Amino acid sequence: MTATRTPDLRLRTEALLDALTAGLYERDHAMGLALLTAVAGESIFLLGPPGVGKSLIARRLKYAFRDGVSFEYLMSKFSTPDEVFGPISIKKLRDEDKYERLTDRYLPGANIVFLDEIWKAGPAIQNALLTILNEKIYRNGEEDMKVNIRGIITASNELPPRSANLAPIWDRFLLRLELGKISQYQNFVKMVVDTQDVYEDNIPSSTKLSEEELDRWSLQIDQVEVPAEVLNTLQLLLYKIEQYNAQPNNAPNQLLIYDRRWKKAVRLLRASAFLHGRERVDLMDCFLLEHCLWNGPEQREVVREMIVDAVRKHGYSVAVNLSALKKEVREFEDDVREETRIKLVQEEEQLLPTQESYYELEKDLSQFRGMLVTIEQFRGLSDQEYGSVNFYDEEKNLVNRIRARKGPRENTIEVNFNGTDTVFRLKTHLVERHEVIRKTPHRILQEFWDERTERLRNYIEQQLGEIREHGPDELQDIGDHLFVDSSFAAVVSANLEEVRDALEDLLLRLEKLHFEYAGQ
Repeated sequence: MTATRTPDLRLRTEALLDALTAGLYERDHAMGLALLTAVAGESIFLLGPPGVGKSLIARRLKYAFRDGVSFEYLMSKFSTPDEVFGPISIKKLRDEDKYERLTDRYLPGANIVFLDEIWKAGPAIQNALLTILNEKIYRNGEEDMKVNIRGIITASNELPPRSANLAPIWDRFLLRLELGKISQYQNFVKMVVDTQDVYEDNIPSSTKLSEEELDRWSLQIDQVEVPAEVLNTLQLLLYKIEQYNAQPNNAPNQLLIYDRRWKKAVRLLRASAFLHGRERVDLMDCFLLEHCLWNGPEQREVVREMIVDAVRKHGYSVAVNLSALKKEVREFEDDVREETRIKLVQEEEQLLPTQESYYELEKDLSQFRGMLVTIEQFRGLSDQEYGSVNFYDEEKNLVNRIRARKGPRENTIEVNFNGTDTVFRLKTHLVERHEVIRKTPHRILQEFWDERTERLRNYIEQQLGEIREHGPDELQDIGDHLFVDSSFAAVVSANLEEVRDALEDLLLRLEKLHFEYAGQ
């Protein structure tokens, strides 16, 4: 569970985010995700009404890049490719008979791109965007032009119409974030009276990201490890999504996620770990998938619950192979008990309670009134001295009160009736009685069990040692994640604590098992 950290990188990222969000209110999360997607070379879609800061986030983000060139465009149904990708070069067309665009200062020549009202773009613009979003290539005339776009931010106040053929481009936007108006009254008041120019570039030059730096980071991001617990979480999510889609009531509103999106999402998790100064993705990073896997805002809560459930119930348990370990200890227990215990089953006669709290006399009672006696009164009788006993009929009416005592044989009662001592037998039934006799295992078998116990004990203690030594490091800063809400930290830490408790319980069971077969 080790996770080497580079604190300077996290501090650098934190300082950059602080500068980017200065003067903004309740937009820290959106700005953080926008920066993360830009560093990862991915795209983000912002959904929200006009005036909630969608374009502001894009304009501020460009200041994060030292050599950043931005391109911003408001789409309409009349937008043309010339306005987005650049005009046709008349000189090239006249002198070389080549159909090429002048892309400088347009989308292909930018580092940060913001496209507002994206769904109003025409088919020609959409088709060109597909290859740019996925492959970072723009087809300029006869040549494939490699674009150096770090991040693409798109926005709209609505989702793509279902009737339109917009599914391919919608699928290209890796992160999808819904923005609303400022929710806290104090922040609203501060925002309306604040006179700071939020469009001013006040990012320190030393904090900005250079092109050379981003290229180097891109290679390092690809080297970030995706550990077993994260891979297990991804597999569980895939399974849960397939189950969700298989339900008939979800047929009109399925979670459609294809291989390319999963691959890009994993790289986003790697980028998150990298910007935190870690060499491994952790379970806290997995909660970023909440913004990658929904198709409509109503599905976001469903996706979040799936992620929480996968992390809460499994998470780190797969890293120590907890399920297999529990199964092996359980099978070991079964083997030992099968070889060291002989189970005897015997039948014994026991009194049969009748009609709730009564015993019933089974002898012919033609000359004796009453066939029921209370269990409590019978148990209080002595086999020496007579006592006064109440007898009842089938309707539990008191019909006789007479002197009686426990009979000379088991399960009988002796009654002094008409001056004569008469013994009545109480109704009984046969009950199985189980008895376990311990058997000493053969010396060779015990030696084999000793080896098995030692192997399991060593593995469990090794895993516990890993948790004790590196667990605090795994949980370090999870409550202060740069891109994920701190409330999810409780889910991650609870899972790690449960794994530790489960390992300690297995260790205790092994000790008890050894005592059981070794007798020491």
